[in-house]
Amino acid sequence: MKEISELNLPDDLRYAQDHEWARIEGDTVRVGLDDYAQDQLGDIVFVELPQVGAAFKKGAEFSTVESVKAVVECYLPVSGKITAVNKALEDAPELVNQSPYGDGWFVEVSPDDISEWDTLMTAEACLEKLKGAA
Repeated sequence: MKEISELNLPDDLRYAQDHEWARIEGDTVRVGLDDYAQDQLGDIVFVELPQVGAAFKKGAEFSTVESVKAVVECYLPVSGKITAVNKALEDAPELVNQSPYGDGWFVEVSPDDISEWDTLMTAEACLEKLKGAA
């Protein structure tokens, strides 16, 4: 496992308490699992994604991830409707480990209220939280 100083937490993203990340991309918010979570889980072997068109409130469970170590639920960091899912994860769930902020993204959401993005942690705040937990 990585040391806290080795974690990749890009500054242009925001982070939820449960280790999901969110990036504004035009009118949508792309969501995935952060570097800390994928590192702690180890090899990810399955990702269950929601249907396009499904709607979720902020903090609602939208995905399940299975790794060699555990099965965890993922919670949507902003409320909204799913506009796209990363179908590449069906055949290659290891993309979450290989590229958590690139090819390993989970869903794109049309947010109900984009101001919810501002309530998420910055990279610096996320790092401080992780240091506090270490």
